[in-house]
Amino acid sequence: MSALPDFPGAVGLSRLEVYPWPTADAEHGGSPHMHLTCSECYVVVSGRGRLETLDHKGLTSTALSPGDVVWFTPGTIHRAINDGDLRVVVVMQNSGLPEAGDAVLTFPTEYLTPERYPSAASLLDADGRPSKERARTRRDLAIDGFTELARQWQRGNRSAFEDFCEQATRIVRPRLRSWAETVNRGALAAAHATLRQIDALRDGDHSHLLNATVTGIAEPPEQSLGMCGFLRAYDPIRRATDL
Repeated sequence: MSALPDFPGAVGLSRLEVYPWPTADAEHGGSPHMHLTCSECYVVVSGRGRLETLDHKGLTSTALSPGDVVWFTPGTIHRAINDGDLRVVVVMQNSGLPEAGDAVLTFPTEYLTPERYPSAASLLDADGRPSKERARTRRDLAIDGFTELARQWQRGNRSAFEDFCEQATRIVRPRLRSWAETVNRGALAAAHATLRQIDALRDGDHSHLLNATVTGIAEPPEQSLGMCGFLRAYDPIRRATDL
């Protein structure tokens, strides 16, 4: 079967169970990280927790309860804190970019180089398989770096945050051409299709309304290890060519 149609607006869609693992700073939850080109939205399904963020304005903490919707733009360092069975639906701008590396974990400075970052961020164990142990290790390393960034901010050192942004930019630079292609095929193509439909309706042409479709996807059977928790991602199923 061919790949299914894009989700509305060519967004990405996942279910997230935030990690319950304890952290060195006496919390429970996921890995602090920043997206460089994608806004992200949490729709809280159950449980309770917090979204802890650091951006150019400083540190914030946003409570998360069932029914809450919280979103944030590129340049927001964030981590989900699990105060009790926190589960959310994640809506991600620019489907395909997060999977292509549009997220940089807040590792300590010495790991934020194009040479050292990939191995520190890898989920693969010695046998080449994703492992919970690797997920916890990289999470803890990201918390170490995030804790230092927060400490520097509280001391009045605003340049530490800017330095992280600069380091993150160097890490992702080799991927930027392929990112642009993904956006051209996805979100930009969807916007152009809408504009064509508007032009058609203006001309009295409603033919696209006669080609409407309904598409559904069951809950993904496979669970993966995300940055903030256990993921059930719908987009890989939508993109699959052999369902």
